[in-house]
Amino acid sequence: QLQVVESGGGSVQPGGSLRLSCALSGSISSIYAVGWYRQAPGTQREMVAGITSSSTEGEITNYADFVQGRFTISRDNANFSVYLEMNSLKPEDTAVYYCNAAGRDRQFLASWGRGTQVIVSS
Repeated sequence: QLQVVESGGGSVQPGGSLRLSCALSGSISSIYAVGWYRQAPGTQREMVAGITSSSTEGEITNYADFVQGRFTISRDNANFSVYLEMNSLKPEDTAVYYCNAAGRDRQFLASWGRGTQVIVSS
């Protein structure tokens, strides 16, 4: 079983920045990809960014169109952590942010954690 713990959220003004962290523990060897997701009140959870890393494919990142150029996902394999650097934040980025990991079968490996709240407001 894989466990995830998100942190780093907070309240910022539009245009501000935050760095979210996702700490992974447990069945680390099963991970093929790690992603950040978010859910705003009254909406479904949506993918924000993902990162894969394998000896054959190297590191591949992908982003939702609405964060392209503003957010950067990265991973620290030595510390079993994945980060989401968020710049130029907009009010519509307000949501609870979650991370999760998937194996090569694209099935989630962890139960959803508590997430970390991001509020962008003036």
